[in-house]
Amino acid sequence: MERAPIILPETQVEPEVWDDPVQGRLGFRTLFSRDRTPSHALTTGVAELPVGGWLGLHRHDPPEVYYVLDGEGVVTLDGTEHPVRAGSSVFVPGDLEHGIRNVAGVPLRVFYVFAVDSFTDVEYRFS
Repeated sequence: MERAPIILPETQVEPEVWDDPVQGRLGFRTLFSRDRTPSHALTTGVAELPVGGWLGLHRHDPPEVYYVLDGEGVVTLDGTEHPVRAGSSVFVPGDLEHGIRNVAGVPLRVFYVFAVDSFTDVEYRFS
């Protein structure tokens, strides 16, 4: 198994974009994922929700952590809304319905982490 450290500037990763009435309206860059980088055990990335952007309510088996880098939003956890802003951390237990939306006039940027080898190991089930 590869054990070399990796330094990867976010800007070197092409963003993926969702613009869908169920999945949401956002872009994201998966930074570390076994199918893309010689890494294992963690999958990380940065999501950017534009003004008015959102990630639809969904579930997946692995737990997830959000860390809000910039902006303000509302994260919905099991039907309850919680305000978040830069510096907020959110732990999302596995299989808990959740989503997030931007409520400010600037992009909402969120760092995300899954304890899985690859982003392909995360099966999103949208509500």
